Amino acid sequence: MNRPARYGLIGCPVKHSVSPLIHKHFAAQTGQAVSYELIEAPADGFINTARKFFDGGGRGLNVTLPFKQQAFELAGRCSEYAHKAGAVNTLVVNDDGTVEGHNTDGTGLARDLCDNHAIALAGQAVLIIGAGGAARGIVPALFDAGAARITVANRTPSRAEDLCTDLGMAMLEACALDALGEMSADAFDGVINATSASLDGEMPAIPEAIRPAWACDLVYAAQPTPFMRWFAERGAANVLDGFGMLIEQAAESFHLWRGVRPETAQAAAALRTQVFP
Repeated sequence: MNRPARYGLIGCPVKHSVSPLIHKHFAAQTGQAVSYELIEAPADGFINTARKFFDGGGRGLNVTLPFKQQAFELAGRCSEYAHKAGAVNTLVVNDDGTVEGHNTDGTGLARDLCDNHAIALAGQAVLIIGAGGAARGIVPALFDAGAARITVANRTPSRAEDLCTDLGMAMLEACALDALGEMSADAFDGVINATSASLDGEMPAIPEAIRPAWACDLVYAAQPTPFMRWFAERGAANVLDGFGMLIEQAAESFHLWRGVRPETAQAAAALRTQVFP
């Protein structure tokens, strides 16, 4: 009897991750014989830990904080999205032993917005709050999904400017967070919170003037985040958290590893009830 193919999530910390639950669901749904484990690596031991896993027969890894940039350096070759983000969240071991790096975050978000929430990004103006790794990972995929213009606003404008310079994409612009108050209410079709403010129960300093049709917080929780409540109270027709993105980016990783794409809409609903009973 063949042993299940080994996959896992590497990070520091990882013990609270729901990724094993997600991939167990995908494996059962698709009939794939896989195992998925959590791998806690020391802060200075990512490379050695990942290579030990691969040397032991591991076929792929999801990568979470703080190792996404080191995973980019580990990969022998990387996808276009990974190159643009400068970060990798999925490592794939090929049959010849070479390691590929991918970034599935942007694809996951775009799929959730367009397929699960019927948000037509084509021609839209999107505002992203925050200029860290999360923002870098999603910008290219949003453009590929049809966004016409993306503005990255950050409390420290130079970070937003650096992101735009690094990505070098037309119709991508930087903005100081406090300058948003000068814009019209309909300046943006959608707003994405790519900061970690919601993890601390806080709301980014977004001016009252911004009134998008939809809003998405990349953080997810059992209850709506302060960001979600803010825009729901101000009339946004579609307000969502990052749980759907989590499922979609995991499904993209699963597809890269196994060559089969799990069904995600019903999976997301079932998994949310398990994660937040």
